Amino acid sequence: MFTIHNIKELMFQYTELLIRTAYGYVKDLHAAEDIVQEVFIKFYHQQENYEERGEVKAFLIKMTVNKSKDYLKSWAYKKILIQNKFFPPAGKRYADELIRKDEQTIVEDAIIGLPLKQQEVLIHYYFNEMTIPDIANILSIPESTVKTRLIRGRELLRNQLSGIQWEVFLNE
Repeated sequence: MFTIHNIKELMFQYTELLIRTAYGYVKDLHAAEDIVQEVFIKFYHQQENYEERGEVKAFLIKMTVNKSKDYLKSWAYKKILIQNKFFPPAGKRYADELIRKDEQTIVEDAIIGLPLKQQEVLIHYYFNEMTIPDIANILSIPESTVKTRLIRGRELLRNQLSGIQWEVFLNE
């Protein structure tokens, strides 16, 4: 059983990682923070479901991934998508920042445009800096499947981004 003190330590240790994981799925910082908060609350109230066979970190990441996927299926998320389509958020004022943001958006859109199987593996590997065995454990798939999805995801991403002239490289 975890005490409040143990939960606080887990929160201190894993909150940033879990927010990055949730953000990789939902692309909204506030929603990601809410998801992580819900994960810790659920973990505290349903600790008996945690079997101490594996790492707490992997268990929390798996909970975060599942909560994020649930959020993406929810009406609240779909409503926000519609609102953002009609009322886009205000942009930055600086040209360099706009270019950087634009290029970042291009890469994010390309990743989001990938099939979910490749998308989640790429996010875990590159943004969450997880190893292939960790990703396999979290997604409950064999390591060879993770490797295959990484290869296919990189190939699809390379094809999507091949015709773009990057402003960053033009200014160097």
